[in-house]
Amino acid sequence: MTWPILTVSILLVITSLALSMFVLLHKNRGGGMSDLFGGGMSSTMGGSSVAERNLDRLTIIVGLVWLACILLLLELYRWFRDVGTI
Repeated sequence: MTWPILTVSILLVITSLALSMFVLLHKNRGGGMSDLFGGGMSSTMGGSSVAERNLDRLTIIVGLVWLACILLLLELYRWFRDVGTI
């Protein structure tokens, strides 16, 4: 395995974990998948706070980095065709 593929793979694992954490930190808005697990019991507050907007922005940024890592890995595996073959 070459160092660019290893570096991007590690970055992909880190961003995957961070993206999962950020999505789970979001407050449920009701009517979605969170209601299946008992999330429909909470009361809804009007408006969104600065922390929620920052969490939204951070989630989008980490999601874009995650997507870029996947596309970069695709190109790296095309560039280094002999990696992963026996």
